[in-house]
Amino acid sequence: MDGLLIIDKPPGPTSHDAVYQAKRLLKTKVGHTGTLDPLAAGVLPLLLGRATRLARFFQGEDKEYLAEIRLGQTTDTYDGEGRVLEQKPVPDLSLDEMEETLDLFRGEIRQRAPRYSAIKVQGRKLYELARKDIEVTPPERTVQINTLEILEWGTDRLRVRVECSTGTYVRSLAHDIGQQIGCGAFLTSLERTRSGAFHLSQAVPLADLADSWQNALIPLDQLLPEIPRLNLDEATATRVRHGNAFAATAPALNSDCRLFHNGQLIAIGHSAGELIHPEVVLDPAP
Repeated sequence: MDGLLIIDKPPGPTSHDAVYQAKRLLKTKVGHTGTLDPLAAGVLPLLLGRATRLARFFQGEDKEYLAEIRLGQTTDTYDGEGRVLEQKPVPDLSLDEMEETLDLFRGEIRQRAPRYSAIKVQGRKLYELARKDIEVTPPERTVQINTLEILEWGTDRLRVRVECSTGTYVRSLAHDIGQQIGCGAFLTSLERTRSGAFHLSQAVPLADLADSWQNALIPLDQLLPEIPRLNLDEATATRVRHGNAFAATAPALNSDCRLFHNGQLIAIGHSAGELIHPEVVLDPAP
């Protein structure tokens, strides 16, 4: 039971809840490639069995979201579950004016994490400090907003499609848009429609996992197709299974490769000069 499942997480459960449910059902090791807020729904890739060792290769992938934003109010959590801090009338903006506002958030931007988030400051999670009313300044980071498209727009409601780099907080994006407009805003709903190469159309609803996981499982050998494949002979495969490097047929620098033997993915290697070093051995020697 090694591979990847794309789960359609509903609003409510945490990513860890989904992992626990899959682990209890499938009786195997389960990990995820990046969390979703409890409020959020949509694509949550789960790695099963030996595939959990490949988690690092799925980090840093772009995401796509459908987000609904309420204008005119600010909350302490930047979403609908928080306490309303301020309420202001929404300006009567034209479509061009709204596009000009959103254009400030397209491309590379600086973004501050919400106070209620799992980022650690001085060894403690921000939401733990916020719940104790301990004032800290959340860290800032640079993120990339590739797409910020208006789908619907009403008097106090804005629905957008967002394509962004990993690490982007759509809650912060909603909050900052409200601050820029001058009326405040918070996120009312969020659905992740894509995580890297994994789309919502491939996802299994979490509630249907027991009946659908076998047909939905992406086998270990089909993962990471963007990484070049190298087929090994018996002797070289034995070296790799023991964690030993071997000579590269064509010298290369700083590139990963999937190492196969008899049609089975046995390791991920890294090529540096004349040697390929096993980085992650999936099928170690007995």
